[in-house]
Amino acid sequence: MQASTDTMSLKDYIAVFHRRRKVILLVSLGLLSVSLAVAFFWPPTYKSTATILIEEQEIPSDLVRSTITSYADQRIETIKQQVMSRTTLWKVIEQFNLYEDQRKNSPAEEIVRNVVRDIEVEVISADVVDKRTQHPTKATIAFTVAYQNRSAELAQKVANELTSLFLGENLKSRERQAQEATSFLQQEAENLAQHISEIDEKIAAFKQRANGALPELTPLNQQLMNQAERELMEVDQQIRSLEERKTYLEGELATIKPNTPILSVTGERILDSTERLRALRAEYAGVAANLAPDHPDVFKMRQEIEALEKETGQVPDAEEASKRLIDARAALAADSERLGSEHPDILQARRKIAALEQEMHRLRAMPSKTIKQRPENPAYINLQAQMNSASSSLAALRNTRMDVKRRLHEYATRLERSPEIEPEYLELTRDRDTSGQKYQEIRSRLLEAKVSEGLEVQRKGERFSLIDPPSLPERPFKPNRLAIVLLGFILAVGAGLGSGAAVESLDHSIRTSEQLASLTQHFPLAVIPFMPNEVDVSRVRRRRRISQAAGVGILATILLFLHVFVAPLDVLWFTALRRFGMD
Repeated sequence: MQASTDTMSLKDYIAVFHRRRKVILLVSLGLLSVSLAVAFFWPPTYKSTATILIEEQEIPSDLVRSTITSYADQRIETIKQQVMSRTTLWKVIEQFNLYEDQRKNSPAEEIVRNVVRDIEVEVISADVVDKRTQHPTKATIAFTVAYQNRSAELAQKVANELTSLFLGENLKSRERQAQEATSFLQQEAENLAQHISEIDEKIAAFKQRANGALPELTPLNQQLMNQAERELMEVDQQIRSLEERKTYLEGELATIKPNTPILSVTGERILDSTERLRALRAEYAGVAANLAPDHPDVFKMRQEIEALEKETGQVPDAEEASKRLIDARAALAADSERLGSEHPDILQARRKIAALEQEMHRLRAMPSKTIKQRPENPAYINLQAQMNSASSSLAALRNTRMDVKRRLHEYATRLERSPEIEPEYLELTRDRDTSGQKYQEIRSRLLEAKVSEGLEVQRKGERFSLIDPPSLPERPFKPNRLAIVLLGFILAVGAGLGSGAAVESLDHSIRTSEQLASLTQHFPLAVIPFMPNEVDVSRVRRRRRISQAAGVGILATILLFLHVFVAPLDVLWFTALRRFGMD
């Protein structure tokens, strides 16, 4: 078993390194060679980047408010998901023939994942002051779109296409959101308008059923009811006054004769149209007996009778004609005994009787009509006119009283029904008022949405501006060959030393007198150093030459790496001379 000591000196570490130098060098050189191979043979990847600035809307938001309320980073993420969808990315893959070799053997999902992995979208934020709260905050002012590929031209083309997709999708997204907001508000306004129309119809039908008993008409109904009560009292008072006047007129009318004749200034009686018609009818019978029917006097008398009949509206009376016929027969009987049957007066009387008989037969064939005798006393006529006027006024007032009582009952019914229908009416009116306010609010927002839609259509709102288009990359984005070499060198040194320490810890050989004393508990009497022979010396020389050659090879490799991937050696040489002031 190997003996160990508590501490090791620098001489011991040098001895260990000298013993394990072969393992350390082999491991270090191997890892360094691997790192150099990786740095040299890793194919370059080029990256093309575009920078897009987020510009605020040109018109102040106090004048025109946009309907797009999401933050810029949210919209960027949304647009990113839309652009990086499988359908869109596959069109880009086919357009630029990306991953041609992989598409032959790999599924489409894996190809799309590779494209997504090669696309980078990063937002650029800045410290700003919030206009609403006046507090400092972080705001997204721009973002970058990058694509990496082993071909610099393809990287630029694909980055340019992705930039166009981001810009175009932003415009379409903002227009679509503005149009959707306008369409939604338009539909809501139409629904509210239809709802208000239905409520108006319900309110109209309710008012018609209420028949004036609406709660809002209660003061008016109360006022009308009071007015109707006062009007009823006035009508009752007028009716009492007219009844008293009518009673008085009836008493006065009973004391006056209605048929007192009217006399002229000469004392002769003045006949009215009715009496004149009666006299002409009596005279017509005698004239018709003496004259021919077409005699002018007969014709004139007949026309006058017809005119008076039209004026008075009276038709010939059969009873009156019968009286005249009886009188004519009595006169004929008296004259026949005195004058004889052949006397001219007797012949004329017979002709008159014949004419009256014909008139009698004609009047009997006509419908009879009773004619009331008209009063002739002016005082009676005046009182009768006042009586008729009072009767008419009294009838009109009684009708008015019935109408007033009807209206009074109607107003009372309205006041009684008002508390009963008030809850339903208030519910309808509240719904109408609420819907009307909501409709006005929606209409106001709709107008704002239409203005905002015009703002987006005319490209006056917040927009993405390309300030740095994708350029053709001159240097590869990765790999970082210098970093790979430096990291490989560090790993090679660490791995070499670690492997040497591991081999040393696994070796149980006794190398020093201290190890022997620790193992046997006895200190050795003498220490004989190692004495190499010729074979050992030649082996050491051969190893030294190999190490020198390896060092020269490593130095040549480093110089070649610097010349190819960092800068030409002559440039580095002159740069070093200028830095040290030796130029």
